[in-house]
Amino acid sequence: MAERTVFFVSDGTGITAETFGNSILAQFATRPRHVRRPFIDSVEKAAQVAAEIDEVAAREGQRPIVFITLVRDEVRDIITDPRGKGMVLDMFRAFVEPLEAELGVKSNHRIGRFSDASQSTEYHDRIEAINFSLAHDDGQSARNLDIADVILVGVSRSGKTPTSLYLAMQHGIKAANYPLIPDDFERGRLPATLAPYKRKCFGLTIDAERLAQIRHERRPSSKYAALENCRYEIGEAEAMMRREGIAWLSSTHKSIEEIATTILRDIRPDRLVY
Repeated sequence: MAERTVFFVSDGTGITAETFGNSILAQFATRPRHVRRPFIDSVEKAAQVAAEIDEVAAREGQRPIVFITLVRDEVRDIITDPRGKGMVLDMFRAFVEPLEAELGVKSNHRIGRFSDASQSTEYHDRIEAINFSLAHDDGQSARNLDIADVILVGVSRSGKTPTSLYLAMQHGIKAANYPLIPDDFERGRLPATLAPYKRKCFGLTIDAERLAQIRHERRPSSKYAALENCRYEIGEAEAMMRREGIAWLSSTHKSIEEIATTILRDIRPDRLVY
């Protein structure tokens, strides 16, 4: 499978096809070559992709795997033509058509996940949340923390920034993040800025060895990256969160998706229901 090619073909952004396809491929110990082909919304474009799939099959000597989300029958029929050389997995025919039969209604056959973005409250909420998270990254600003959904705290490089942005982009959560630094440990309490919002805080921690590795890539051979310093900061941060009654988890072996889901479960369970 290392030499196998996987196509993600969509008439929209391709996010649905790629997300679903990658979830399926994650069940196999393989790292195939990914080819993304978004906005395939005409017969001409579909014919070009079909020719590309056939060319890859001839060159590699095995069928490419093709995940598709294509609404228009005339476009989809070109990619799913039995004479084609790819193994095509059609997500609409696999899921949408059986649901149409079960529900007794036709789907709206809308092209593209975000085609109505300008009219979507959820989309605008997500943009607002992204702007909020960027403005409140790494303790840059203490303004408007009263409207934050969550404030992530933890030592530097424990995963706060990517988690904040993921929560904003995927769930419309206004997430600020604030680093705990040696000055905070010497005082033995949360920064004064965060004290009024302690109930909104959620902590991230990380194994010292992993933290030292990450910090070394950023500032090699520094005290900041030294293993002993990492152990000290993590120990102090965990002790502080324990004293303050702040829930926390380790990011060492968890994906951002897992971390975000845990945070949502604890602070905004309504966001787990769509």
